[in-house]
Amino acid sequence: MDPLSDVLSLLKPRSYVSSGFDAGGDWSIQFADQRERIKCYAVISGGCWLSVEDVADPVRLESGDCFVLPSGRPFRLASDLSLTPVHARTIFPPARAGGVVTLNGGGGFFLVGSRFAVSGQYAGAVLRTLPAIVHIRKETDQAALRWSVERMMQELREPQPGGYLIAQHLAHMMLVQALRLHLSKGAEGRVGWFFALTDSQICKAITAMHNDPAYRWTLQELAGHVGLSRSAFAMKFKATVGETPIEYLIRWRMLLAADRLENTSHPISAIAVSLGYESESAFSTAFKREMGSSPRQYCRREKIPATRRDAEAIRVME
Repeated sequence: MDPLSDVLSLLKPRSYVSSGFDAGGDWSIQFADQRERIKCYAVISGGCWLSVEDVADPVRLESGDCFVLPSGRPFRLASDLSLTPVHARTIFPPARAGGVVTLNGGGGFFLVGSRFAVSGQYAGAVLRTLPAIVHIRKETDQAALRWSVERMMQELREPQPGGYLIAQHLAHMMLVQALRLHLSKGAEGRVGWFFALTDSQICKAITAMHNDPAYRWTLQELAGHVGLSRSAFAMKFKATVGETPIEYLIRWRMLLAADRLENTSHPISAIAVSLGYESESAFSTAFKREMGSSPRQYCRREKIPATRRDAEAIRVME
């Protein structure tokens, strides 16, 4: 797979609510910390303002726009940002797939989309590498998402057998398409693996590491793989990704290890070998340095959050 598919697959996003929001009049809604959820929406009609915590400028959303909020940060949607916001929990009922929430009689603004839960204790670290806001407003880009949006609307307004599963897959398509379109706009001056995917040489190096994470990659080999000198490659990778190639490789290996510890019954020794470590002790040392706990501690701790994440599926939208 390509690096973006790799990461999204590792997160295992699941659309636990696909729904609509129909608002009229003046309104302002504050959404709390999303607890490592991804939100992916499309504006069907009307317009509003979007303000995300720690992002300097609010974004104006208009009919046809799509947006993704991958970081899980608190945010606000409002017809007028000068209005005092009300908390989302006072408006949105317990999460119900396919529901449409109406505010002030509706008719002025309509939004459809999905909220994703992601898996693993490592999810937050991965999500923070994605942009805070992905805003798709170019008409040609919107057209690429139009089919998914229109089908999503149909599933919400005309419930049919199997509709929940269809809405889930449509929401996944919207998420991947939006991130892909965001990358296509370029990322000059932006730092991080996600933005690095727009650079053909750095993307080629990242892809190589993803394709064979157990291989003992050296700086010289990676540089030769992309046609750069060792020093030029090292400088460019650090400037583009924000860490050295070897640091990136180790972090990617540990994310894969965390996923396998959580989702397979493979022994730690086997996971260590599959990721290029000759001994379990060497692997455990690297894992603890990167993830903050030993593999065994990680396994024990992961059993508790899994239950809590399942409970989140029936909580209110906040």
